Amino acid sequence: MPGITAAMVKELRDMTGAGMMDCKAALAETGGDMEAAVDWLRKKGLSKAAKKSGRTASEGLIAVAAARQGEGAKAVLVEVNSETDFVARNEIFQKTVAEIAKAALSTKGDVASVRRAPFPGAGKTVEEHLGEMVGQIGENLNLRRSSMLSVPAGVIASYVHSPVVEGAGKIGVIVALKSSGEKAALEKIGRQIAMHVAAARPLAGRIEDLDPEIVAREKAVLADQARGSGKPEAIIEKMVEGRLRKFYEEAVLLEQIFVVDGETRVSKVLENAAKDIGAPIEFAGFARLELGEGVDKNGGED
Repeated sequence: MPGITAAMVKELRDMTGAGMMDCKAALAETGGDMEAAVDWLRKKGLSKAAKKSGRTASEGLIAVAAARQGEGAKAVLVEVNSETDFVARNEIFQKTVAEIAKAALSTKGDVASVRRAPFPGAGKTVEEHLGEMVGQIGENLNLRRSSMLSVPAGVIASYVHSPVVEGAGKIGVIVALKSSGEKAALEKIGRQIAMHVAAARPLAGRIEDLDPEIVAREKAVLADQARGSGKPEAIIEKMVEGRLRKFYEEAVLLEQIFVVDGETRVSKVLENAAKDIGAPIEFAGFARLELGEGVDKNGGED
């Protein structure tokens, strides 16, 4: 089985829970393409994996920073990676990540502009300062990802899961809500939704925001599964539509069941909150960063 290594088989098994021999067969059938192998196992009914999940193989911190802008708000998440978890507990590193997040607020929010931003009080850019930090910390450091949201009126609520220090941890979420309603009430519901996002891992805020490739891939897998029933194509099409609705309920934030009460859709939660504060609430977006997401053990991207 040239090109198929034991490490690849183990990785696929960890991702899907399928048996070792099934994983070997899936990789052989797909020429070692991990994502295609996941789909192959799903079509055979041997895996329930809906998508290839990121593997946390790098260390460091996710940090959040926010600022009011008149009646509106802006917030940013940054991921700064290190080689070991030991560094994440280093106070110098923690302060550096927090300062990078603050510096990012003055940029467009993309990684390139954040790297070029002045690092507070250093007389250097963020990238230059990180380069110097390598010598102090003794490990390679990298600003890997950043994400920014803003609203002209309303709030950007944030949540950091299991913070190592205030505003920084392993998972960070920001949620944008547009509204003229009372800010404290908006912040409260926004934070609850941010906590939901941290736990539920939605792929998109609305159905129309889903990546078309993800939807097409899901339809193809569902269609192959349905054909196993031997039913006519017209029935299969309806089966796929029904199962796709279930997929949306699992993958789309506004379609998900709110983890706080376990029974109300997030879209309805916002409708109810709007009645309470006496002003419409428009969901304007979310961002979720999980430390090391999509990085393999050799430091490459998935």
